[in-house]
Amino acid sequence: MDKDKFSVGDKVEVLDEAISGVVEQIDGTLITLVTKEGFPMKYDQKDLVKVRGVIPVSNFEIAQVKKEKELPKRRKSNVVKPKERNAPKMEVDLHIHQLVKSTRGMSNYDILNIQMETAKRQLAFAMEKRIQKVVFIHGVGEGILKEELHYLFKKYDNLKYYDADYQKYGLGATEVYIYQNG
Repeated sequence: MDKDKFSVGDKVEVLDEAISGVVEQIDGTLITLVTKEGFPMKYDQKDLVKVRGVIPVSNFEIAQVKKEKELPKRRKSNVVKPKERNAPKMEVDLHIHQLVKSTRGMSNYDILNIQMETAKRQLAFAMEKRIQKVVFIHGVGEGILKEELHYLFKKYDNLKYYDADYQKYGLGATEVYIYQNG
């Protein structure tokens, strides 16, 4: 007799579920079992195992297996390399071509306004999300945007700003450190 064959009246258990019962009906690979509470349930035969002939297992052993299954899988912790630990959590590129499709018809004043609005919005976002380090990439140019950014940052008493990592950004970026209160 094939061990995968089920017959009406066989005691069966559902794999990966704490459900057992007696086979009531077989329809191809679909098996209807009735639980001891009297509920009919349908399962594919591959999800069932016969109870008869199974080595008896104590409730303690079953509890141990269940406990192991319920343990959350340990996630591989990402080891932060020393260089990355000091890396900013957020970068904001204020180069105008990153912010708009075209600058046609825009004055320098319009462009600066867009860049400053973006900077304010991103700074507010960082504060709201409790991001401590933000690098604003402003480029070198004539230094007007950098000057405006520094003027903006001076208005906040919960942050400090300084030139960002020279090796990574050259002179074209300012890093902001936001103090978290509480």
